This record gives sequence, structure tokens and C-alpha cells, in this order.
Amino acid sequence: MSENKSKKIVAIGGGLNGRIKDNGIYDPYETGPMDLEIIKLTGKKNPNFLFLAHSQETEEAQDKYFETMKNIYDKKYGCKCRHLKSKDLYNKNHIKEMVEWSDIIYEGGGNTLDMIKLWKETGFDKTLRQAWEAGKVMCGVSAGANCWFKECSSDSLKIKFGDDQPLIGMECLGFIDGLFVPHCDAPGRRKNVKELLKTSSQVGLSMSNCTALEIVDDKYRLITSDASYHGIEAFGLKSYWDNGKYLEKKIDDSDVFKPLEELLSKNICN
Repeated sequence: MSENKSKKIVAIGGGLNGRIKDNGIYDPYETGPMDLEIIKLTGKKNPNFLFLAHSQETEEAQDKYFETMKNIYDKKYGCKCRHLKSKDLYNKNHIKEMVEWSDIIYEGGGNTLDMIKLWKETGFDKTLRQAWEAGKVMCGVSAGANCWFKECSSDSLKIKFGDDQPLIGMECLGFIDGLFVPHCDAPGRRKNVKELLKTSSQVGLSMSNCTALEIVDDKYRLITSDASYHGIEAFGLKSYWDNGKYLEKKIDDSDVFKPLEELLSKNICN
């Protein structure tokens, strides 16, 4: 078990990880500041990195994703890397050994809806909560950021059935209150969260590409990186409805940790 029992989450709203595309060209590597902070949170120089990729539909896709992440966490930063595949979630002894070995548990981007369904069917959702409470660094991007919150905005139907499908709201693991929204700089995301919050008691926490929400116990801050590839400056938004009025403001992106209860409260002035 991790020696540092603080509860730690790094939820990355989006960003490219330097993977090689089918045309042989590499994407930019935009998540460096987030990856370095994830490693720092373990308190170890060469921590154990456990990758999930359960948001990917096929074993081949999971393997390719792991190779990309191994290139970052092993080759760049010297972590020891292992991969827990979806098919192994029915092997309780294997899960126990892998999770206990890990210092970092990282879920990638993809289909949040089917991923959460798989975790709840296999009981892996409970294992993840125990890992978080034991002090593991729980983290990920997009679907791997959505999962830690009470609710999220998801493009799972678009991933599975095509771009003509709507964005949806869904329940996730509920480690942290809030409705998490990844890629909020993408078309339709801010409109979607505005609609979702009409019937939700949560506060909307929207992160653009190249923005992560870092939560350590009862404190939070944003981590940002260069988002010029996306034509924006990285940002996070807090939003909610108050007496029939929709309120939205940018979240302070200074390096200083602030009280989490202020972020999650319906007080636009905090």
C-alpha cells in the first residue's frame, strides 16, 4: 500500500499524448505537466504505473494505448509500467496483486458509459474506491477523468454509434461531487452541461483540452499546458443554475491549492 494516504485525483479534461498516428506523424505531447504532477504525488522517484484503458472497445486498442503511455511513463520518466486489461477484471487475485503493486492508476480516454458499466458489473468500482482511499494516485484523461466524479458529460454514444448521436449525462463513481465535463472547448459541450445541470444538483466542472483538475484531500487547483494546437488558452469553468439563472465563471488557474468545498458550492463569488 502507498505510504501517503492522502486521497489524490488528477482529472485531465483532454490533451494529446504524443502517440504516432496511422499516417506516421506524431501528435504533440501536451500532457507533460499533468504527468509530472501525477508522478510527484506518489512521493517516489520511480513509481509503479498501472494502466487500464477499459474505455477502449477492443483488446488491440487497449494494447496500443498502453504502448503509448508506456513510452511516456517508462521511457520519459522511469516508471515501472503494467497493464490491467478488461478481460482480467474477472480474476480477483490478479486484480488484487496489480492494484496493490501500483502507485498510480490511470484510465485513458474513450467510452465512459460502457467502462462504468463494466466496472460495476465486475465489482471493480469498489476496488478503485479502496485504492483511492489507500492513497493511490487516481488519474486519467477524458473518460479517465469523468469516472471519478458523481456525474459527467459523455460522448460515449458518438464513439459507439456515430457523430449524429447526442452528448449524454451519466452517473459515474462518485468519489467527488460535481458534474465533470471534458473537452469543454469542443462544440456542444458547454451547451450540453447547461442542459444537464437543469436536472442535476451538482456543480458543473468543465475542463478544456490541456487543463486538469487536481484534488488532494479537501484542496484543489488547476494544472494547464500549452493549448495553442487547439487554438485556445487552457481553461476550466464552474457553472450551475441559481433561481432560474445560469451562472458560469472561469476557475482560478493559479498554482495555489484552494478549499474544495468552495469549488463545489453554489456560490459564484468564491
